Amino acid sequence: MSRAGSTGGVRSRDDGSYDLVVVGAGINGVGIAQDAALRGLRVVLLEQEDVCSGVSAWSGRLVHGGLRYLEQYDVRLVRESLRERERLFRLAPHLVRPVPLMMPFYRRNTRPRWLVRLGMITYDVLSWDKSPPRHRILSAQEARERFTGMATEGMTGAALFYDGQVELAERLCVELAVDARDNGAEIRTHTRVDAPLVEDGRVVGVRCTDVLSGAAHEVRGSVVYNVAGPWIDRVLSGTDRGQPRLNGGTKGSHLVVDPFPGAPEDVVYYESQRDGRLVLVIPWLGRYLIGTTDIRFEQDPSEARCDIGEEEYLLEEVNALVPGAALTPDHVLYTYSGVRPLPYVPDKAESSVTRSHVLHDHADTGLPGLVTVVGGKLTTYRQLAQDAVDDVFRRLGRTAPPCPTKSRPLPGARQAGGAETQVPLPEATVQRLARFYGSRAGRVQELAARNPAWAAVVHEPSGLLAAELVLAVEEDLAVTLTDVLARRVLLAFEPGHGLEVVEEAAGVLGDHLGWDDDRRAAEIAGYRTWLERLAVPDESGPRSATFGAGAPAKER
Repeated sequence: MSRAGSTGGVRSRDDGSYDLVVVGAGINGVGIAQDAALRGLRVVLLEQEDVCSGVSAWSGRLVHGGLRYLEQYDVRLVRESLRERERLFRLAPHLVRPVPLMMPFYRRNTRPRWLVRLGMITYDVLSWDKSPPRHRILSAQEARERFTGMATEGMTGAALFYDGQVELAERLCVELAVDARDNGAEIRTHTRVDAPLVEDGRVVGVRCTDVLSGAAHEVRGSVVYNVAGPWIDRVLSGTDRGQPRLNGGTKGSHLVVDPFPGAPEDVVYYESQRDGRLVLVIPWLGRYLIGTTDIRFEQDPSEARCDIGEEEYLLEEVNALVPGAALTPDHVLYTYSGVRPLPYVPDKAESSVTRSHVLHDHADTGLPGLVTVVGGKLTTYRQLAQDAVDDVFRRLGRTAPPCPTKSRPLPGARQAGGAETQVPLPEATVQRLARFYGSRAGRVQELAARNPAWAAVVHEPSGLLAAELVLAVEEDLAVTLTDVLARRVLLAFEPGHGLEVVEEAAGVLGDHLGWDDDRRAAEIAGYRTWLERLAVPDESGPRSATFGAGAPAKER
């Protein structure tokens, strides 16, 4: 089988090298690849797993201005975040939308009401060019009427303000990668970078391994950008020239629960009773995210899992906010955890480590030609990418063309004609296609019209079409069944995680890609294994093996 996404639009030089090698296909890596390709650079993007398979998928899925960064006096980052948030409202309106957030005032809070109000005013001033409404202060009665389930003892009112939400963060990353590919970037997923390639004292590329075949390769480029998020130090560990530790990532875990008594309609951002941290309850895909934690994590980021202590902490906090919720571990449907790619600052508290990005030049430590991106956040990926590509042009000794991504809509936000041949679809499917693909929904329609089998609804509750599975591997850079179900059509986050239709999905892909029975079985087994990272904690360890036999995390 040819690898989806590794062909088409490849612009390596005659000697087989590139201007830029990007390591890591999280939001920052795909953003850099998109910007670089649009500005005419020959770029290849290498990713050990799949687009958006790391921390970009494991956040609270908010596109926010960073209100709490004001506590760190990082006004520049707040302004940058607010500006980029507003851009995403314009450039990806099908994926990123404004949502109201409520911050309750309680007498027990460590942050006094006047300080929160001052922060809100500053937030509005710094977002002078925003489209959502300005903040407003609710009286205690107004707050109770808006959020009827909240605890009222000591509650004196609330602040109501707006930020952004990207429920389908994976789709945002995929569209950036698709735009990069369509403009000449080569995207190689399931390709693990093992070490920088050093010749004559300079980094001239990377050594890498095709994870699916085991084949080893060298990829050469004038500049190598290490954008591997919390894996940046692993990429550097393959060199015999000692490099400083750069990643000081912290683990953030979320719980996913069904709607519960007293649950809010808004995102609620409130102060923990236990330690004063800010905790969130977030409506998401018909359920609720409860998060997040902030714990130093020294292990392999791939092994980050929610533990019992985190689960207890988050449940305790939401039950204090919503007394009628009475949530217990049995209400937790599944969990997820990610490791934030923060700078290594061992002498600072986790919450005080900057979320700004740094471009670390390794020339001073014996590896010229290599730059590592430290930090960064989903909201500001575009500005980070612009900074990085400007830097690449300087290193190449070339004048950087203007950055086009400031005003370039994502593929699903561009005007497109309707499908040449329409097929009748259920209303749930029509709504799903618009939400997932925006103006690209017509491409799904065209595939459904091409083959009657592809017009079938594979998963009734979500309205998922077989044509979406085909689009995932034909155009959206997916290679494996897990790529498709977890990061293209997001069946992994539906009730049952898609396991009730996993064989049918593997059949659609297998028929299209020529998988034999062994390959289909291996793909299904691989998906079940991937689902283990969503399992709830138990007393025997950090996670439970509950997916191997085909059952969802918990039967309700």
